[in-house]
Amino acid sequence: MRSMDQSPGSPPEHTKGYRALVVDDEVPLAEVVASYLEREQFEVVVSDAGANAIAVARELDPDVVILDIGLPGMDGFEVCRQLRTFSDAYVVMLTARDTELDTVLGLTVGADDYITKPFSPRELVARIRAMLRRPRILQTASHDSGQEATPPRRFGALSIDVAARAVHIGEEPILLTRTEFDILEALSGRPGVVLSRRQLLEIVRDGPWVGNEHLVDVHIGHLRRKIGDDAARPRYIATIRGVGYRMGSGQ
Repeated sequence: MRSMDQSPGSPPEHTKGYRALVVDDEVPLAEVVASYLEREQFEVVVSDAGANAIAVARELDPDVVILDIGLPGMDGFEVCRQLRTFSDAYVVMLTARDTELDTVLGLTVGADDYITKPFSPRELVARIRAMLRRPRILQTASHDSGQEATPPRRFGALSIDVAARAVHIGEEPILLTRTEFDILEALSGRPGVVLSRRQLLEIVRDGPWVGNEHLVDVHIGHLRRKIGDDAARPRYIATIRGVGYRMGSGQ
């Protein structure tokens, strides 16, 4: 395992204090990824095995996990499944095959993004920065502004507390991944407005999206199952065929 190298100079504010776990049995590649993240002042730990990565994640409580699918023994899909039982870290999956099946499987077990090998470490870091930017802005707004927190957004039984990043159905808390919450926040902040898949992805990632826009459908599917919404008779999230999604009235 490897921890963050202290480097001179002022750390970038947008990544200062974040923790990253890099999981890949290709040690040279993992070290390259770690070095790029360390330049951004991430605290970085590297693991080359799935079972070890689970134990490290429990101790480290990372903000982001860069996870290779093709690990020996416990593969990346199983690692991600187990991570999701105790962590809401962003998960970026690394795959040697650019196949829709790998992508869908990764998202189904709770990954937030994927990137195909070979890849540019700079592109990977840019994606990670974009994912982390929104939660950091929300934390700053809720803790440092000195203003009273805005009331939760309510859609029938569904309550969304943006400042606390908390979702409830009635009194029952609903555990969402960070990407699932960000999509729900984007939709609930614009009730009645239809957002295309690309618009949703670009709002969530805070920048242009290059990739398969239909990845958002998998996240929407997870959201609906967790909040008890039926796509055929939606109370909360309506599908607008050929366009995208709209937050319903909740009635």
